[in-house]
Amino acid sequence: MTFWWIVKMGEIRCTVTVISKLFKALDAAVIARNPGWQVMAQVSLGEFLASPDKDTYGAVNAKRVDFALMDPESRVTHAIEYQGTGHHQGTAAARDAVKKEALRKAGIGYHEVVAGHSTAGELRRLVERLVPREPNLFDCSPTE
Repeated sequence: MTFWWIVKMGEIRCTVTVISKLFKALDAAVIARNPGWQVMAQVSLGEFLASPDKDTYGAVNAKRVDFALMDPESRVTHAIEYQGTGHHQGTAAARDAVKKEALRKAGIGYHEVVAGHSTAGELRRLVERLVPREPNLFDCSPTE
């Protein structure tokens, strides 16, 4: 029994390390692109989604996204989920479906970073697609 716990704790520690590294890389890419934007980790959907229906809110409030991208007005515009190697087990697909639908209805983008398939370059390109570049206030070129 103790051995199982140690193995399980090792798996958890590994996942936390991956999530931590992913957060740091994502945060650095977002700040480099536009320092007015923020990355938040492990955010409850109930923190930025609402529903007048108590049961609907309860189903959504219990879910979390791995990362939420917030614009300069502190609005969540995109959710990014890390899909680790053991992600697609048990009821993960059903839980993800609830998250995806709630985010879709709210107009919030849903994006996945998949273990073993997503590179640092792909993560940077994802940030470039999602986060507008900070405007250069000192650019004196003529505008149309």
